[in-house]
Amino acid sequence: MSIATKRGDAGQTGLAGGIRVSKNSMRVEGYGTIDELISSIGFARSICPDEPIRTLLKEVQRELFSLGSALATPPESSKKPPVITAEMVERLTSEIHRVEAVEGVLADWSIPGEHPVSAALDVARTICRRAERQAVALKESGEDVAAEILAYLNRLSDLLWIQGRLVELEVGVDAALRTEGNAGPRWSRAW
Repeated sequence: MSIATKRGDAGQTGLAGGIRVSKNSMRVEGYGTIDELISSIGFARSICPDEPIRTLLKEVQRELFSLGSALATPPESSKKPPVITAEMVERLTSEIHRVEAVEGVLADWSIPGEHPVSAALDVARTICRRAERQAVALKESGEDVAAEILAYLNRLSDLLWIQGRLVELEVGVDAALRTEGNAGPRWSRAW
């Protein structure tokens, strides 16, 4: 059996349960962006020397496969979607709180690109925000999207942002937006 089935050559793809839709459907855009997010997190993980961050990112990637599958499963499918739980969201929240407690991690707005690992995490964060917007659009279009999916993506973008700041702090990189004499709030939560 080959992965080159040719069934998508005319611009359609199969959702979970065998339902055929346009590759341009909102549902396909949503889980396609989750796929992109999984890969971008994989890149960040591959260059990150911090073992606890790498371990957490790999766990997140596994959960994102379930989340993408949930988005790929329309209500009319005979297949049941994987469940994204409140406990999964809470685990991300707990990790955010743990990192926020590190002295100096919330110093200022940051400019992405001062360190390869934090830059990769920032790219993943922006893809995560896009996936979140697409999931919201799918829900607002009348499709069934579990509240935990939206909460998970929102929390994950915060986690990716704070991990980038932690990496910068650990390696001693100054990615602060503000310079001497440039007034403004010294830090902000993730966008």
